[in-house]
Amino acid sequence: MDTRSDTGALHGRPVLVTGGAGFIGSHLVDALAAAGASVRVLDDLSSGRRENLVASAKAIDFVLGDIRDVETCRRACRGSEIVFHLAAVGSVPRSMEDPAHTLAVNVGGTANVLTGARDAGARRVVYASSSSVYGDSETLPKREGEEGRPLSPYALSKWMNEELAAVFARCYGMELIGLRYFNVFGPRQLPDGPYAAVMPRFFKACLRGESPLIYGDGEQSRDFTFVADAVQANLLAASAPASACGRAYNVAGGRGVTVNNLAIAVLEIVGGGEQPCHEPLRPGDIRHSLADLTRARAELGYEPATELAAGLAASLDYYAREAVAGSARSLGEMGAR
Repeated sequence: MDTRSDTGALHGRPVLVTGGAGFIGSHLVDALAAAGASVRVLDDLSSGRRENLVASAKAIDFVLGDIRDVETCRRACRGSEIVFHLAAVGSVPRSMEDPAHTLAVNVGGTANVLTGARDAGARRVVYASSSSVYGDSETLPKREGEEGRPLSPYALSKWMNEELAAVFARCYGMELIGLRYFNVFGPRQLPDGPYAAVMPRFFKACLRGESPLIYGDGEQSRDFTFVADAVQANLLAASAPASACGRAYNVAGGRGVTVNNLAIAVLEIVGGGEQPCHEPLRPGDIRHSLADLTRARAELGYEPATELAAGLAASLDYYAREAVAGSARSLGEMGAR
């Protein structure tokens, strides 16, 4: 199968991206706008940023709203042929501290988006799932159909989303495809706050000459996925044959990297920072994650195209620019006092 998505088929097509001002969502919006799609974005800006959409601002219809409100979802979905659903609370630690909020957004919100898509007669919904659905399964690589028990409310919410999608497909004949992201990283991923992902935290620390913080012994491994590959998976899912619908697919880089080795790689590419420091392992974290991409390759034509080193280089460019911009903003604020 040809692994390139047919972006030309999206030209002029009305699409909705929930969470489109966020990390992955904004990259997807840029790709859809570049393909000539008619793009609407629904985002409450709780974690997304308007500046992520600067490149596509003139080509999109932005709707400020919360997916926890079903009428907002109905309005946003109206007229859309394809709905890309990425809006979510995307943090395991946050879900451990506030499970009710995570479930309200990720499960209740997804039910609302699917309802809106149903009522709008959308042809297809491509929704974000997560590698966290594999839970306590120790099998490597992770294969669809070999899931374990969820280890966090966040993982539970993603498992419930897949079950919701299955029910909507059975009850309403909808075309739904889930994408199980494995540790997506790249430009626009926020490095701040207690729930930041490991990659941006490492870059921020090293660029400041500080020690990257590792939870646990650092020998836990992850399958890191560059954001451009996650975007490509969405485009492929949008144009995949109907026979590919009704299931979820792993989306990953296809290689396992320990957190210790990642820290070393970031230290080397930045050329600064201290040796890593360690704190106790956080509850809800899995030990190892490595994706089997057999199903995604066969059904979607997905193939990761970005090596880890190239993804790190692109990320460094972004975080270095952000560090300079942040320093300039701080100086400006001091001068204004």
